Amino acid sequence: MIPLSTASASATSGALTWTKISCNRQYELKRDGVVVGKLTRPSLWSQKFVADTQDWRWMFRRSGFWGTTCEIVDASGRVVASCKAGYGRSLLRFTDGPTFQFAHKGWWRPVWTVTSDNGQPLLYVHRREKTVDLAATTSVADDRLTLLSMFVWYRILQEEEDAASAAVMVAVGA
Repeated sequence: MIPLSTASASATSGALTWTKISCNRQYELKRDGVVVGKLTRPSLWSQKFVADTQDWRWMFRRSGFWGTTCEIVDASGRVVASCKAGYGRSLLRFTDGPTFQFAHKGWWRPVWTVTSDNGQPLLYVHRREKTVDLAATTSVADDRLTLLSMFVWYRILQEEEDAASAAVMVAVGA
């Protein structure tokens, strides 16, 4: 696995891509074909995902009464960040201080944007194309950018699953 900051900052480069491993519950984040990180769902029934990089391992899980809060847990089991999910916007707060905002726009080709607490864009995740573009300038460390990329993909998968569940409920009730 290689550092994320070596990826091109061009908005059209598509150098960072998400790939689903066929017949598996695993996704890989790649830069020019080389794995940067992996996101794995341990079992079909699990609400948790495990994110692995060369140096780190995290777990993403839902929490709260309705499951509207997401947490990032490190390998020791300590919660390092929590995210209050909202429609179109979410706020991710790390226990060590930084706050990041996730927002998505568009229906046909949705783009998720990650911004720092001062409004500086950091990442653009193109859901349909399964690409991640880095902003031209950023002061965020590589490991945090990788974690943010993986967490956004987790949120995208959550939204898709929630939408599919709602569609099934509507179809059954009809």
